[in-house]
Amino acid sequence: MSAEEAAPSAGGTSADELAKQLSNPVSSLISLPFQNNFDFGAGDDGWQYKLNVQPVIPFSLNDDWNLVARAIVPFVHQEDVIPDTEQTGISDTVASFFLSPAEPTDSGLIWGVGPVFLLPTATDDLLGTEKWGAGPTAVVLKQDGKYTYGALANHIWSFAGDDDRSEVSATFLQPFFVTALGEGANVALNSELTYDWNSERWTIPVNLQYNKVFQVGDQMMQWQVGGRYYLETPEGGPEWGIRVGLTLLFPK
Repeated sequence: MSAEEAAPSAGGTSADELAKQLSNPVSSLISLPFQNNFDFGAGDDGWQYKLNVQPVIPFSLNDDWNLVARAIVPFVHQEDVIPDTEQTGISDTVASFFLSPAEPTDSGLIWGVGPVFLLPTATDDLLGTEKWGAGPTAVVLKQDGKYTYGALANHIWSFAGDDDRSEVSATFLQPFFVTALGEGANVALNSELTYDWNSERWTIPVNLQYNKVFQVGDQMMQWQVGGRYYLETPEGGPEWGIRVGLTLLFPK
């Protein structure tokens, strides 16, 4: 183990502990992920680049409860996903709020529940729904030694927006399994399933990713690299993809 890997952050938190907190969607860790996604084989041999900026900000309500705010703001560039067209801009934003106990239950479960919101922030009508939406979200997980496993889910219904656009009724489910490797590294396997209740179609990617916490000066970070394969997509959906990312960490 190198001195950089072994050293704690400015907040006194080790790389292994930070990696463990990042595996928990409702941990009390402020983070700012920049997730780059490249998907290929969509439409007429099209491709898409999507940068998801995903700030996570926990708030301590009292000694027993936390409120964790999470958002996904996507910047998209795509070519030939819609044949013979090209789009660039911001897509719709998804914001979630989880009320979560400050400590795990006696059985070791960690959980959170709250609302999720769809915000029509797309700068191109082909990159968004032009609908406002809301619904419930929840996460449950367990961290057992070097393993973290659980699932995050939400459902969004549209309630306002452009009357000429389709209504939104979509379920998202993200089961995940993470194995710690030591020295701030882990391997994560997950899926990000979406079911569109209007079109009755699934999108099912499977992601395998390597993550590593490191330090530059006083700034703790995590880099990620991985790939995905789509088991199921609507007609014209992508076939495979690559994910690389960098997360800025702000331990207390």
